[in-house]
Amino acid sequence: MLIGVPKEIKNHEYRIGLTPAAVREYVENGHDVIIENNGGAAIGFTNDQYIEAGASIVDTPEEIFARADMIVKVKEPQAVERAMLKPGQILYTYLHLAPDPEQTKDLVDSGAVCIAYETVTDNQGGLPLLKPMSQVAGRMSVQAGATALEKAHGGRGVLMGGVPGVAPAKVVVIGGGVVGFNAAQMAVGMHADVTILDRNPAVLEKLSNHFEASAKVVYSTKAALAEYVAEADLVVGAVLVPGAAAPKLVSRDMLKTMQPGAVLVDVAIDQGGCFETSKATTHAEPTYIIDDVVHYCVANMPGAVARTSTYALNNATLHHCVQIANKGWKKALKDDSHLKNGLNVCEGKVTCEPVAVDLGYDYVPADEFLN
Repeated sequence: MLIGVPKEIKNHEYRIGLTPAAVREYVENGHDVIIENNGGAAIGFTNDQYIEAGASIVDTPEEIFARADMIVKVKEPQAVERAMLKPGQILYTYLHLAPDPEQTKDLVDSGAVCIAYETVTDNQGGLPLLKPMSQVAGRMSVQAGATALEKAHGGRGVLMGGVPGVAPAKVVVIGGGVVGFNAAQMAVGMHADVTILDRNPAVLEKLSNHFEASAKVVYSTKAALAEYVAEADLVVGAVLVPGAAAPKLVSRDMLKTMQPGAVLVDVAIDQGGCFETSKATTHAEPTYIIDDVVHYCVANMPGAVARTSTYALNNATLHHCVQIANKGWKKALKDDSHLKNGLNVCEGKVTCEPVAVDLGYDYVPADEFLN
């Protein structure tokens, strides 16, 4: 199989679909790899390193999309990239389709086989290809929030850990999954006053056992959410409904109860965001202010630490991708029900039920394509 890796073109996105080490894995499995010229240069991966690993360098993304059997990316294809997809071509990347009807329509129209990292599952009920980026984003959310709290960035002018005699920042994390856990770890490490809200008793018990007295763990009701958000200096939105649009948990009315200069960081923005006032931003202009509350809603947060993120992502995605290349997508998905859950769009049909429900498409189970 010929695997093609284009350079990412989303704003301030420096990650790349394959590291040189990952390329070598494909080559040793008998596959060919083409990499766009200087595709990984921004994070220290040179053309020579890719050539040494066995890849060929091509000058344009057009050549990659024209030649490759499988396109391996990081972020969802942009409109110009979607226009180059071919029927039957495999696309393996993050998609986040539920809040993105334009992308979904283009992928349906392309006839491509689109496998989304974020809906591949595992035996523990987790999302193993989403997890490493959730870990990065969770940790970054507190880092970004701490910066946004600085007065020069529109914030309240509050130091996360305070100083002797001055109270630390109050940090509220909504959602105790991978993102929320990592956000809470960072906030606790910075000596903030941390509260985590979740509705799953098992998650609450796990968080309570882990953090003990270093963070408060609270069952999330509308009343509790309103109370803690009103008092917070920093709120991290860390909720996830796999494949579906994120629920809007913090309303516009709640903003009016918050302290001027408080900060919202919406890590769920890839799935549409969990604050009513969220809209996607970029690393070039990461924040905006509504009702005196600073919003940080960057849709590719891990792109800011692109080298770390690329390694972490490849560690998670490589095994499945090699199986797709070795077996072909139909056999690979038939042999692995968890990888099958990653199929979101196939040959003009939507095969991810939450996406179909949210965007009004007929749902066609993946099994219908695997016989």
